[in-house]
Amino acid sequence: MARLRTKALLLVAFFLCVTVGAPPASLASEEVVKIGFNYPETGPYALQGVDQFRGAQMAIEEINGLGGILGKKIEMVKRNSESKPDVSVANVTELLDKEGVKMIFGGASSGVAVAVSELAQDKGVVFMATVTASNATTGEKGHRHTFRVCYNAWMGAKALSAYLNRHRIGKKYFYVTADYTWGWSSEESIRRFTKTLDNSSHKSVLVPFPGADEKKFRWALGSAKLAKPDVLVLVLFGDDMATAIRMATEMGLKDEMAIVVPVLELGLAEKSGPEAMAGVMGTSDWNWQVPYEYDYEKGKAFVEKFVNRHKRYPCWGAATAYTNLYQYKDAVERAKTFDSPSVIKALENHEFTLLKDKARWRDFDHQLVQSVYVVRCKPEADVLKNEFRLDYFEVLSSFPGDEMVQTREEWNARRTKAGLPTHYEKLPGE
Repeated sequence: MARLRTKALLLVAFFLCVTVGAPPASLASEEVVKIGFNYPETGPYALQGVDQFRGAQMAIEEINGLGGILGKKIEMVKRNSESKPDVSVANVTELLDKEGVKMIFGGASSGVAVAVSELAQDKGVVFMATVTASNATTGEKGHRHTFRVCYNAWMGAKALSAYLNRHRIGKKYFYVTADYTWGWSSEESIRRFTKTLDNSSHKSVLVPFPGADEKKFRWALGSAKLAKPDVLVLVLFGDDMATAIRMATEMGLKDEMAIVVPVLELGLAEKSGPEAMAGVMGTSDWNWQVPYEYDYEKGKAFVEKFVNRHKRYPCWGAATAYTNLYQYKDAVERAKTFDSPSVIKALENHEFTLLKDKARWRDFDHQLVQSVYVVRCKPEADVLKNEFRLDYFEVLSSFPGDEMVQTREEWNARRTKAGLPTHYEKLPGE
């Protein structure tokens, strides 16, 4: 009997220790806020995805080191988008319904961004699009719950065209365009601002996205060679752009015409290589050279920390993912809640400075208004002099965001033409 009483007391003591020593599961969950990251771990934009993940990791470690958001540490729950809209919708549905994330960010495809934006609106959760340049993302397909941190096709085309028109690079254009929303809006925007709307004089060909093979690109570039334009515009991104640039170089097109791409970022240049990229022009809203060119201290600190960790320079996606997380943190803390309607109101019309000069979230379309740069790739020898062989870009010109972005009247006109209201959806209580 004594032995039984002793065992019983020991068991009671054990359970008391376990109960006192371990916090309840509900308390542990209250100390964390989950954020969903849907990004291209594989697929044609995987190189851009890798650096999005690295930039996100840096931001989360820094934010958690400062105490998190409203005292809660960030737990990032990630999914592979594969740059496919259907996969992304399934991913985000799971992140929202099963994981209970408070915000969604990431992506490197406008098709993905548009699909996720629709879902985020239906679910009432903030979506901070990371890399998506189609005008539609914050235009015809825009929603109240979506914010775009990167520039759009209109802004890039206006800056690029201002430079091209000023320097009279050429009069006859030819377009090779990815057949999806970003490709269409980029070509349309460049045509508008370079006054090359006449398709009979300034021809174009579409290539499938995703799924274009080398045979398709050779046909498209052969068509350009026959047309003999002054300017060849490759409205392509990711692996497709790298393939087309290399093939254009092999076919001698760079000796016959100027080659322009709407978006120039480090991952694209690295994939193509310094020989193929030499002399190619395009636009950017950020690259690692910008903070040094214009002496932006926080931007330089970001680059140097990234270099110390990864032994290479950060791509565009790293900066955009990093910015998204800091902007979400800032908005939640100003709103004093994770409630999506309150966070949205805190973001709207908010100005901030982070990795470059001042930027502003517009209240009516949620486009980030920011500086746009025209850049040109350096000669191969200059790129190879660099420690990491990644010193690709020469910044040719900077344009203020307020002058590059669509006006409210222009935005209204596009929405009206699409049969849409000129205001995003109202939030609960408005």
